[in-house]
Amino acid sequence: MPYLSLGDDQLYFETHGEGPAIVLAHGVGGNHAIWFRQVPVLTKAYQVVLFDHRGFGKSTDRAGLGRSAFADDLTALLDHLGLDRVALVGQSMGAGTCINFAVRHPARVAALCIASSLHAVAEEGDVADLMTAARSASNDLAQLDRVLGAPFKVREPELSWLYAALSGFNNTDRKGLKGDWPRSVPPALLGNLGFPILFIAGHLDPVFPVDAIRAVQAQVPGSFLVEVQDTGHSVFYERPVEFNDSLLSLLQMAGFKGRRRSVHSNSAGYKPVVA
Repeated sequence: MPYLSLGDDQLYFETHGEGPAIVLAHGVGGNHAIWFRQVPVLTKAYQVVLFDHRGFGKSTDRAGLGRSAFADDLTALLDHLGLDRVALVGQSMGAGTCINFAVRHPARVAALCIASSLHAVAEEGDVADLMTAARSASNDLAQLDRVLGAPFKVREPELSWLYAALSGFNNTDRKGLKGDWPRSVPPALLGNLGFPILFIAGHLDPVFPVDAIRAVQAQVPGSFLVEVQDTGHSVFYERPVEFNDSLLSLLQMAGFKGRRRSVHSNSAGYKPVVA
């Protein structure tokens, strides 16, 4: 089993495929297995690195460090794998991990995708007000109501059940998550780190409302925003084609070329629409 020893704890990780490396960092409701709708696509051209944050999936957190150690853990993992420069994809909580890592090691980041998240981003002014209201409104929601949009749950009951089942392998949930982010990063700083940044937001996300993400993205110089309609907090899970293609476009923009020319869903070209 691929484990990395971190003091008295073990960090579980997997690598799939060959080529430049993309790191996928999961959210509170997930673990390494939650990315099953990304790995088969991305590994056509890239190496994909999956891991369980400490306290999630197969990773332990006997030290009780939680979020305070997430960026250190990611640094140790990339050092262990000998990866000097990677593309980072952070979903919700995982975005906080990626942002804190990127601020510390900008030269090691080729591109950053912040998916359905403002974790570890400094909240000021209107953004603080929007997030305070969102936390109040979403705090008592059931887990699946927080992470999946209502249209998806109706359309895909089996995949909704699977999301809940995968979460059941975690020893930590959002209310038991320990530690704090080492740093709250001003949006303007993010845009001056030297790599392209993509925000992805679902219009039905109750946890990080699209208005708040829009407001932050507008403060990040040179960043981009993709909004997905009729979708909740888990765009990567609910709308994998849109998510994967948006990520691949970011990598193309960053000059982070994979082993194949393109693995976009439309890489063969669009077919003309006949009226």
